Amino acid sequence: MTLALEPIADPSAPLARRNPVAKLAAALLFSLPLISTVDPFAPAVALVLELALLPLFGVRFGVLLRRAAPLLLAAAGVLVAMTLFAADRSGTLYFSLGPFDVTSGVVATAAGLILRIFAVALPGIIVFATTDPTDLADALVQNAKAPARFAIGALAAFRLLPLLGQEWRALTLARRARGVDAGRNPAAKLRLFVSTAFALLVGALRRGVRLAVAMDARGFDSGIPRTYARRQHFTGADTALVVTAVIASATILTLSVLLGFFRPIVG
Repeated sequence: MTLALEPIADPSAPLARRNPVAKLAAALLFSLPLISTVDPFAPAVALVLELALLPLFGVRFGVLLRRAAPLLLAAAGVLVAMTLFAADRSGTLYFSLGPFDVTSGVVATAAGLILRIFAVALPGIIVFATTDPTDLADALVQNAKAPARFAIGALAAFRLLPLLGQEWRALTLARRARGVDAGRNPAAKLRLFVSTAFALLVGALRRGVRLAVAMDARGFDSGIPRTYARRQHFTGADTALVVTAVIASATILTLSVLLGFFRPIVG
C-alpha cells in the first residue's frame, strides 16, 4: 500500500505552469457540468478533449494510467451494479445472465456512468499531478482567500498521507511477526484487514491531534497577518484557462442537446 502524491509532470509544460487555483477552478468548472446528463456522448467528448490536452500539462499517458488505475475498480463496480439493478432494460436484447437481461439500454446507461467517472475524475488527477502541494496551499490563501488555518492544515495532512502506506506495512509486518496471519481463509483475511485498517485510523487520528496542537503552539492560528515566502500570481493566462474550461464544457453540453443525446439526470 503506497501513496505517491508528488507532481509527476514536466514543470516547464505550458499548462503545468499555470496558477494552482486556476487549474483547480478550471477542472471543477469543466467536469461538474457533465454530471447534469447521463448520456455517454458528453463524457466521451470531454474525455477525448482531456487526453488531447494531456501533453500540454506535461503528463505522460503511462504515468496517468497508473494514477487512474483505481478508477477501473469503480468502473467495474458500476458495470456489475447496472447489469444487476438497472431499471431501464429497454432496447435490443444482447444476452441474459439468469434473470437479468443485458440490453442496449443497460449498456448505454452503464457506458455513460463509466465514461462520466473518468471524465470527472481525470481533471482532478491532472491538477494534482502537475501541482506542488505547497504551491496549492499558498495559492489558496493568496488568490482564493481561503483561511490560512484551513489551507496549511490541509497541506500538513496531505504531506502526511504517504506515511499511511508505511504504517500499513509496519502494522502488517508486526502482526505477522506475532503469528497473526490469515492464511488462505477469506473470512480471516477480511477480519485482519478490518482490524489493521482500524489500527491505522486510530494512529492517524492521534497523529492529527498532535499535529494540530503543535501547529497552534507555533502560532499558525495567532490571527496576525502572515507574510509569504513564495508569491503566487494570478495572471491573464490563468484567467484564460478558467474561461476556456467554461466555454469547452458549455460547448460539449450544447452539442449533446443539439444532437439529441442529452438525457438530464433529473426529470
